[in-house]
Amino acid sequence: QGPDFPTGGVIMGKSGIRNAYTTGRGKIILRAKAEIEEHNDRNRIVVTEIPYQVNKAKLEKHINELVRDGKIDGISSTRDESTEHIRLVIELKRDANPNVVLNNLFKYTQMQDTFGIILLALVDKQPKILTLREMIDYYIAHQEDVISRRTQFELDKALDRAHILEGYKIVIDNVDEVIRIIRASKSIPDAKQTLCERFSLTDAQSDAIVKMQLGRLSGM
Repeated sequence: QGPDFPTGGVIMGKSGIRNAYTTGRGKIILRAKAEIEEHNDRNRIVVTEIPYQVNKAKLEKHINELVRDGKIDGISSTRDESTEHIRLVIELKRDANPNVVLNNLFKYTQMQDTFGIILLALVDKQPKILTLREMIDYYIAHQEDVISRRTQFELDKALDRAHILEGYKIVIDNVDEVIRIIRASKSIPDAKQTLCERFSLTDAQSDAIVKMQLGRLSGM
């Protein structure tokens, strides 16, 4: 499968995209998607997709200039009926051959355009041209690293929380004594030190306890 361009278009041939995927560099030919319709005993060409980065208004203007200068025959008028989707209508003269006109549009306008592909990425902070397989491998490795880091972060956070809760459990079992120690201490550092010595708490546990309001401690 080829790249999915925002404005659509049809990739002509496979060699260009195959080279891009296997070597990291390639050049593809993009054509507008156009249908020949019959309307009021005349043919018209309806363009519903255009090559990537081609400006629709400039394309229509260029077609009209080519008709005016006599470089493309068989076109009577053009109009843009686009809404949220592209629809450029090219009305043909009664005696015009629609296939010939369409081929001339591909030849002389950006209804057919060339698009260069280079699969360039930063690998270990250095620019590098990659094949499609290499890009996929690097992407998978990156996702594995992201998931591992996120999982480790969440695990560490949960373990830290569990450690604090173990300290709270000690408070619940000895709430009156804990309150008495905090009230009798001259400062927060003194209270933390006494709690650590009395109940074998860590600094993180004692810090969480002394930061609790006495009302909450009493409620335990």
